[in-house]
Amino acid sequence: MSSTTPGSRNTRKTIIGFVTSRSGDKSIKVTIPYKTPHPLYHKIINRKTVVHVHDEKNETKVGDKVEITETRPLSRLKRWRVLNVVEHAVTTDAVAITEADVAAQVPTKTTIPTAAPSA
Repeated sequence: MSSTTPGSRNTRKTIIGFVTSRSGDKSIKVTIPYKTPHPLYHKIINRKTVVHVHDEKNETKVGDKVEITETRPLSRLKRWRVLNVVEHAVTTDAVAITEADVAAQVPTKTTIPTAAPSA
């Protein structure tokens, strides 16, 4: 029999990836990109792994670079959790604009005042 102390824990995998989707409350999808050579032609191929991650504090948003770690199964698909946000995404707040706002900002033939011909 092996005895373990209450504070000891096995080392768990940690991976850095990018948040690609916020699927629900406290749930995100993280994409882990990697490169591997083609088995026959040896060209470097871009691949990715997508994992479902538990975000306890709802602190991440799409585009963030996060560090995740393995954990016990939390749901049918979630086996990872967020350790910390390595880098926040540089995004602006998306604001819906109307066609009238665009027309007011962008000069077109119909909105450019023309000088009256002098006789």
